[in-house]
Amino acid sequence: MKKLSLLLVAIAAMVFTSCETDDIEIVGGGTQNDFILSGNLIENTTLTAGNPYVLNGPLFVKSGTTLTIEAGTTITAQAGGTSVYLLVETGGKIIANGTAASPIKFTSTQQTPAAWGGGIILNGKALISGQAATGNEAGTEVNASLLFGGSDDADSSGSMQYVIIEYTGARIDGEAEHNGLTLNGVGSGTTVSNIWIANGDDDGIEFFGGSVNASNIFVLNAKDDMFDFTQGYRGTCTNLYGIRENGYNAVTSDPRGIEADGNLDGNSPTDLNQSVFTINGLTIRHEANTVDFSDLIKVRRGATATITNALASTSGTATASDFVDLEDSKGDSTAATSIDVTAGGTADGTDLKNAPGATITVTTSNTGADTSAFSWTGYVF
Repeated sequence: MKKLSLLLVAIAAMVFTSCETDDIEIVGGGTQNDFILSGNLIENTTLTAGNPYVLNGPLFVKSGTTLTIEAGTTITAQAGGTSVYLLVETGGKIIANGTAASPIKFTSTQQTPAAWGGGIILNGKALISGQAATGNEAGTEVNASLLFGGSDDADSSGSMQYVIIEYTGARIDGEAEHNGLTLNGVGSGTTVSNIWIANGDDDGIEFFGGSVNASNIFVLNAKDDMFDFTQGYRGTCTNLYGIRENGYNAVTSDPRGIEADGNLDGNSPTDLNQSVFTINGLTIRHEANTVDFSDLIKVRRGATATITNALASTSGTATASDFVDLEDSKGDSTAATSIDVTAGGTADGTDLKNAPGATITVTTSNTGADTSAFSWTGYVF
């Protein structure tokens, strides 16, 4: 059912491109004439910079539809609950290409606690781990009826560049969470680059299978893991930087810098197409003196990781149970795992749990991620 206010009808041509979206609610209202977004997007739509967009429920970009967001656009999400998020379904696309000077921002109506539902979720058609060699599918954590995965590793869910995602995420229960950015079976035809995810209520970014490559990803103050890989992720990440600042004390039971599983939660050890991924250039900084990290780097449950030029550090009285841990009760990392890492600050580079055959090399010369790539954020490193 189309719901357009008289205000929006009057100026729709200046705001949206091809906006005949029978199932989406895009209404003007409130004292500042906000444009409210929710529902099912079934025709190509462009959000224009300068308009006050408010996301007040789940917004689904349906198959065959593209949501374009102009550089400099800000979308403010309604805080509270777990049902406010943007989800690009399989076959849909998002084109959110900001610039260093005019990034796109997703923020919240409320900053404390960080609390707008589910962040941004992309569902693609690339391979995920499963019992079949190709074609495995799985349900989205926030809505199990929406499937992702398939057999098209080159699938494209669009492009996200120079995007800020802040004050997002939520924990549905102990097994399902909303992250800042969730990439479900996303293919290598998708561009994910120059993303800043700040002050989130769960993981910063999580890859559920797929083959998408990502570069220049900065995670600031994630309540749980900074970077999470699972369910058969098989891509390359370049220049990842994660920091938990001193004073950011929101925490789950087992926060980590890197958490990597071969299959989903270690529950399917016989799955095919388990996680085999590469990280080139990584910095993990844990500086919150009252928070105990489980591990700075954890690779387990059939995952194979190749990590080069990594720098992992703690400072002050901030602690981590393990510097690098490749062991787990549900299965260790594979013998092909190779991690080259430098211990910084007060981190104990001898606190290692290695898996049989795997290689952990602790050096003194790694520089980690290149922070100059994040100068556009304005963050002082």
